[in-house]
Order: sequence, then C-alpha cells, then structure tokens
Amino acid sequence: MKIAVIGAGNVGGTLGTAWAARSHQIVFGVLNVNEDKVTKLIGGIKGQAKATDIPDAVAQCEVVALAAHWQGIHETLQSAGSFAGKVVIDAMNPLEMSPAFLEKGLLVGHTTSAGEQVAQWLPGAKVVKAFNTIGAQNMANPKFGGQSATMFICGDDKDAKKTAKQLSDELGFETVDAGPLKTARLLEPMAMLWMQLAYGTDIGPNFGFKMIRQ
Repeated sequence: MKIAVIGAGNVGGTLGTAWAARSHQIVFGVLNVNEDKVTKLIGGIKGQAKATDIPDAVAQCEVVALAAHWQGIHETLQSAGSFAGKVVIDAMNPLEMSPAFLEKGLLVGHTTSAGEQVAQWLPGAKVVKAFNTIGAQNMANPKFGGQSATMFICGDDKDAKKTAKQLSDELGFETVDAGPLKTARLLEPMAMLWMQLAYGTDIGPNFGFKMIRQ
C-alpha cells in the first residue's frame, strides 16, 4: 500500500516508520523536505520511505494519513490538491498547540468533530477517524502485559474502514469499528481523557484503553 503521511512529528513519524517496516511505501508530505528532523526520520526508516511536498505526496498515494497539528490544517488541505476517492485517515485531535492545551481542551466538539470537519473540507474523500486515542510512543507496539490496546475507528465508508482496520491490526491493536464518522465526537473527548491521565496525573503515558468483552 502506498501511504502519504502528512506530518513528520511524533505521530506521523511513528506511524510512517511502523508501516514502512511492514512493507508499505511511505511518502511523508512536509513543508520543508530539508528540515533536519525530516532528514533524520527518513534516514532511520527500514523500508521504503521518502519525503516530498504535501500536494505531491497526496497525488502519489491512495491512502492519506493526517498527522499534523490541527491549527493550520484547513489551509494545508485546501492547497494540497484533490482528495477525491482517497482513503483519508484522520489521526488528529483539535487542540491548541500550547502548554495550556489540557486546560483549554478541544477546540471543536459536541455538534461536530475534527473528523467531520475534515470530511466537509475534502469532498469525495473517504474519511476514517483512527489513531487518536493513544500516545505516539505506544503506536508502534500497543502491547501491555500481553494484551493489545483497543483502537476505535469510525467512518461512513465500509471499504475505507477495512483499510484503516488493516493498518491498525498490522501495528498490533485490537481494532474496533465504532460506527459512522460522527462517532468521532466521542473519540476525540476520549483522547482528551487519555491526555489528562497521561499528563495531568501521575499515571504517565505508558498505557492504552482496552475494551473487555464478556
């Protein structure tokens, strides 16, 4: 699978590196391909990976993972070309990138979500919400005491969710389809709970959520 990863930070770098190790072709879409962190990221990946500008990355790939900061993403997507027919995996949470992000909380919610906003901005794209309810440090190996963390995904296109589930399963998650894209209104506050526990208490970030069945 050829996957464009928009963003080369903690989440984008982790997902791209892990998928490349599983024989996917990764194209990082970035603002500056010569930035030190981008060069270092590409150099450390075992597998097929390269970096290019965002419109070129989107044009090359059938799957696009959004792992950029929420603030400014609308303008970035508007200038990235057509997403029609593409599977778009939204791994973002709508947060202000500041030290006060826990106090300020989500910038959108209740009657919409980041996932739904992305779908509105990208007509014809098949948007799936995923990879937003656990920290980047655990995405490549979501195993805790012999158990796999649960990754909830949601979206309105069945085939797109199958693609997202495959990519999630390959990382080692127990992937659960949580329903239509509007379920992102629940998953994004769930991400805030993860962040509150990880950074607002003494628990720390080395944990994930697990759905237990009877």
